[in-house]
Order: sequence, then C-alpha cells, then structure tokens
Amino acid sequence: MTTPPPGLRERKKQATREALREAALRLAVERGPDQVRVEDIAEAAGVSPRTYNNYFASREQAIVAAVTADREARIAAAVADRPAEVRLADAITEAVVEQYTNTGEREQEALLLIITRTALRDAFLDTTAGIEPPLTAVIAERLGDGDAGAHTARVLAASVAAAVRIALEGWLRPDGSAGAANAAGGLVVPTGSLPDQLRAALTPLAPAFDAAERRTRP
Repeated sequence: MTTPPPGLRERKKQATREALREAALRLAVERGPDQVRVEDIAEAAGVSPRTYNNYFASREQAIVAAVTADREARIAAAVADRPAEVRLADAITEAVVEQYTNTGEREQEALLLIITRTALRDAFLDTTAGIEPPLTAVIAERLGDGDAGAHTARVLAASVAAAVRIALEGWLRPDGSAGAANAAGGLVVPTGSLPDQLRAALTPLAPAFDAAERRTRP
C-alpha cells in the first residue's frame, strides 16, 4: 500500500480536527455541554471514539477548539506581517488584542457556552499555552542572534502566553462576592474591557522586548 504524501496526510488530519470541533460545538449548543459525550461527537464527525482521542483529551477541549482554533498561529502570523520598524512589543500587543477580540457570531456563541461551565473555562484558559511555540519562532526570526536569540525568544513568548492567561482569568473570574457566587453556580459574567485587560497584562513585558531588540540591533 502506498503511503500518502505528508501534505495529504496533514490535510486529512486537519479536516478531521475541524469536523470534530464543529460537531462538538453544534451538539453543545443543541443539547447543552453536559449532555454531550465524546462518543456523540465522534459519531457526528464520522470517526471512532479512539480517533477522537487522538485529537482531543476531553469534550471540553473539542468545544473550546471551535472558538480558539488556530488562534495562536494567527497571532504569530500577525506579528510576522508587521513592518520591521514597528516596535516588537507593540506588534505583539496589537496582534493579541486583535485575535482575541475580533470574533464572529459563531465564536460569540461558543464563548457564551464557555462562560457557563467551569470545565469549559478551564479548557479555554489552557489554550493560551499554545501561543508560545509559533510566537517563539516569529520572535526568534526577528531577533536573530543565533542560540542566544532563540533562548530569549522562547522566554518572551512564554511570558506573553502567561500574560494573556492572566488577562483572561481576570476577565472571566472577577474578584468579589458577586463574582464568587456566580462562579459557584457555573456562570461567570465577564467584567471590564478585554482589550484593556490584555494590554494591561502585556505592558510590563515591553521593557524586556525593547531590551532584546536593542541587543540584536546592528
């Protein structure tokens, strides 16, 4: 049997992932997240539960993926597309804000589900770790400087991922007795401006980005 070329294999895997996350969101909207099983999602996507487990570790991951899919890659691409003269700290901040706030109707529908369930919120927050690998590559390319630049890029990208998570936690888990009561019941009402919270969380990283650029600038 001839092995499919890597390009075709990757396209098939991507198509399966998309089918699973779309099925997960559709079933969650129709039935409610708590009434959706992994087996239901797999059947709706036309794959086996075993295949499902190759892509997602839980139903929450699949549901959340419908709103977060490829976001980390889009953030990195947006940074790479910024002109070289744009300050790196500004390029990253604007890319993050743009990708986390410019959402369509489908994404808004998924977000409404996410804020009603603790497990979905946790899965949503966990996706911020995915920012690090593609952003590391983009920062490293911009900084250059061999291994030293690559190490700095990884540290900076990891810091961005942590800052985004902190901003989202503040947005989805408000402090105070009212927020705690809502969280206990499963429903959290997002508070404040998400763009403002993202910018506030990323601002302390700006000096580190500026220093890294100065060290590698000819």
